[in-house]
Amino acid sequence: MRRRAPRPAAAGLRAALERAAPQTPLAAVQAAWGETVGEQLAKAAQPVAERDGELTVRCESAVWAQELDLMQARILSLLEERLGELAPRALRFRSDGDDFGHKNA
Repeated sequence: MRRRAPRPAAAGLRAALERAAPQTPLAAVQAAWGETVGEQLAKAAQPVAERDGELTVRCESAVWAQELDLMQARILSLLEERLGELAPRALRFRSDGDDFGHKNA
């Protein structure tokens, strides 16, 4: 009997991660974010929350938040192409200095 060569595990791991990931709009956007918006933008801004179709994206600076707000229509279009009905309807961009609803004790 001949032994088969080992198969790459990447496809199996990817499938297992997809099954294990929460099936929420936020999780879907987070999984697709880097490939959808590009590496540079993904380094500067990450989706952190979703509520009632509005996605909050935390940006590394106020300048990035302002720039991405101007690009909102394009980003929403790209996300809708990729995610369909799981795509957000609106985006909110916040810089690290913005209040995210957390109060200091």
